[in-house]
Amino acid sequence: MSRLTRTASALAVAAAVVAAPVVGATGAWAAEAPAAQTQAAQGAVAVAPGNKVTHLAATQDNLDGWIREALAVMAKHDIPGTYEGIHRNVMRESSGNPLAINDWDINAINGIPSKGLLQVIDPTFDAYHVEGTEPSPFDPVANIVAACNYAADRYGSIDNVNGPY
Repeated sequence: MSRLTRTASALAVAAAVVAAPVVGATGAWAAEAPAAQTQAAQGAVAVAPGNKVTHLAATQDNLDGWIREALAVMAKHDIPGTYEGIHRNVMRESSGNPLAINDWDINAINGIPSKGLLQVIDPTFDAYHVEGTEPSPFDPVANIVAACNYAADRYGSIDNVNGPY
C-alpha cells in the first residue's frame, strides 16, 4: 500500500469518526477539543488546537492492510512477528486508532505520551524506526514496524507481548 493509498484510506474513514475516546483501549485515546466535537458531529475530521488531527477510525480493511504492509517491511528487515500478535496488541493498545494518544500515564506526565496503533513513545519510535517507513509515530505502518522492532529487541517478538510493554 503506497503512502498515497494509505493517506486516501485514512481520509476516507475520517468522515465517519466521532470525537470520543477510543472504546476498549487501555487508557489510550486522542485528546478532545470542543471544536473537534462540533466538526466530528458534522462529519468532518476532528481537529485539536494546532490543527492536529486527533481522531481517525480504522476499519477492519485498512487495519488489515496496515498490518500486512508492516509484515512485508518486517520480513525485509528480519523483524519477527505475526499478524495475530500484531493485531492482538493493536486492539489492546489503541483499539485500532492510529492517532491514539495516551495522556494519563507516567510517560504522558513526563511529556512523552505514547502514540499510535501500538502506543510507542517518541524516543522508542526514533530508536527503533525502520528506514523506508514514514518518520511519524502516527503513520500506521511505521508505528507497527518500529514497535515490532522494539518488541523483538526486548522480548524476542511482538508475539511474546501480552500486556503493556
